[in-house]
Amino acid sequence: MTVARILAKKGRDVTMTQPHRTLQEVAHVLAMRNIGAVVVADAQGRLLGIISERDIVRAIGTRGVAAFDDPVSMHMTSRVITALEEDTVLITVEKMNAGHFRHLPVLKNDKLVGIVSIGDAVKFRLEEMEHEQSAMREYIASV
Repeated sequence: MTVARILAKKGRDVTMTQPHRTLQEVAHVLAMRNIGAVVVADAQGRLLGIISERDIVRAIGTRGVAAFDDPVSMHMTSRVITALEEDTVLITVEKMNAGHFRHLPVLKNDKLVGIVSIGDAVKFRLEEMEHEQSAMREYIASV
């Protein structure tokens, strides 16, 4: 079970923004799309960072409502941990847990090909466990 399988099921769409956009603009995008993070990229689509709901809350906690006018680049996480398509779901979850974050951009040949959340990983793992349990029941019933 790999990240590629999660992306095959959920899709590869990634919501992106540019570093000069304001926190208010990004907060609006998060709310409208019902997502928890946006990838920050340059005009060529290269990964520069990631901005999450947590980053926005921290910015407001530090700077107050004035933070909403700040550029995303001021508050984004610029040292982004990423996953590869061939990474296992377990490795991906371990990366998220170790870094205390919930979203992981996925790269292939240094290009952004998707994003997975902790929710995606947990959902995939639960579905897999249900499938395994069903297979075991069928096997036991046939013996």
